[in-house]
Amino acid sequence: MPPTLASLVHHSTLKLTVRAGEDRLDVPVRWAHASELADPVPYMEGGELLLITALKLDAEDPDAMRRYVKRLVGAGVVGLGFAVGVNYEEIPKALVDAAEQEGLPLLEVPRRTPFLAISKAVSAEIAADQYRAVTAGFAAQRELTRQALTDGPEGLLAALASQVDGWAALYDASGTVVATAPEWAGRRAARLTADVERLRERPAPASSVVGGPDDPDTADRVELHSLGTGRRPRAALAVGTAAALGTAERYAVHSAIALLTLTTERSRSLHAAEQRIGAAVLRMLLAGEPDHARAVAGDLYGGLLDAPFRVIVAEPASASASASAASAAGEAESGDDALGALAEVVESAAARAGEALLVVPEGEGERLVVLAADGGAAVAACGEYAAALEAARAPVTVRQPAGDEDEIVVGLSAPAGPIAAAAAYKQADQALSVARRRGRVLVEHERLAAGSVLPLLADDAVKAFADGLLRALYEHDATGRGDLVASLRAWLSRHGQWDAAAADLGVHRHTLRYRMRRVEEILGRSLDDPDVRMELWLALKATTAE
Repeated sequence: MPPTLASLVHHSTLKLTVRAGEDRLDVPVRWAHASELADPVPYMEGGELLLITALKLDAEDPDAMRRYVKRLVGAGVVGLGFAVGVNYEEIPKALVDAAEQEGLPLLEVPRRTPFLAISKAVSAEIAADQYRAVTAGFAAQRELTRQALTDGPEGLLAALASQVDGWAALYDASGTVVATAPEWAGRRAARLTADVERLRERPAPASSVVGGPDDPDTADRVELHSLGTGRRPRAALAVGTAAALGTAERYAVHSAIALLTLTTERSRSLHAAEQRIGAAVLRMLLAGEPDHARAVAGDLYGGLLDAPFRVIVAEPASASASASAASAAGEAESGDDALGALAEVVESAAARAGEALLVVPEGEGERLVVLAADGGAAVAACGEYAAALEAARAPVTVRQPAGDEDEIVVGLSAPAGPIAAAAAYKQADQALSVARRRGRVLVEHERLAAGSVLPLLADDAVKAFADGLLRALYEHDATGRGDLVASLRAWLSRHGQWDAAAADLGVHRHTLRYRMRRVEEILGRSLDDPDVRMELWLALKATTAE
């Protein structure tokens, strides 16, 4: 503990006597300072024991002493030491009464005790307290390191909670609680997910304080610290205590942050190695070699390759934005862009559900490929993430939950097995292309296959083709010389049946035959060609597609 007025009073060589404020001697003393100024307040920082001889004070004037003591209390002075036998043989009653009235401890300093001795005693106790704190901090660091090596993050959290006499919690990259110590702290830690999310939006390293004595909603003070060396935090640590941390406790927290960061960075290295294996497995699957893929994967992906899975393909909506982001970062680091945020979402969901997952970044932030169990938590999390982006979509940018302002597009395949992995990859790629054309975040291939081709005709390129193909017919009809477009539509809809189409139009079949010959003449194409009929029918549909 730091020195207090009580420890100075009990110091055997100082011989100090308490003359006022006996009930406030347990207050810490930050320093001992001698000043004979009538107003030393401008030079006080708070927490000082002020030493005086009253050389320039009218210590017998009650009003002057009340004003003097009130100023000292207002400045945070914790005690007043008065040397007797110098200017006054005893402490004047006016000063004693003023100190009693303001609750300021007043200590009588005998003539044989120099102020320097008091300053040395305070300094020695401060140094001893700091040494004890450093020693305790090193001991805590050794214990935390031992627990981290033997029991992992869970053991480290338990040791940290014991060191700070409180609780500790670890959050993953998505802000989900991974572990707590003691166990009862789980509910408290879960209530801080929003605060952890805000912390993750700040560049690492970052910290914040939640709660405390001024917060009516909580009984403890919680420090949040980001973990990781990258631009975006990989995890977060919460430490809850009843009061502000002391020096020894602060050493313990900083040691825990360093150890957890090392664990996080080691996990990243292992994760990178796993991704390289995953890339090899994916290439084998796409090459039609599922048996070789299983042999390389071993137990790494559990039963993922033996059960129906989905292929997720994601890209930045703007390739140039992705390239500039990768250039600014200097490396293709997942979590530094929108694709990294999506990877974190699906990986966290799979980890919580105990699912195997294969995640393969391709290129320098150009594409992300994911194999996830059909009907599993990772696929559901991907859909929820995309829905959140859709809901937050602005006219220009998408504000992502993780804080990046960069749009992504995602394609999701139908369920497939290892033999059909290449087909599933193609499905996801096709769905991604449709998502990009439609301005959507995510498109599922199954919904495309179960729907109609007509919505695809709304593409601008298809509309331009249709307008170019049919423009001459529309220009002909605009002169009032016939109704070739309507006649062509009726004839195609009746599969070239003259009588049925003529009846629909209310004209003679010979009139319809004449109009179809005019169509051939104007377009320079034969209606006997099935490809021509198909193109004309799609063009007519495209000009009316919404």
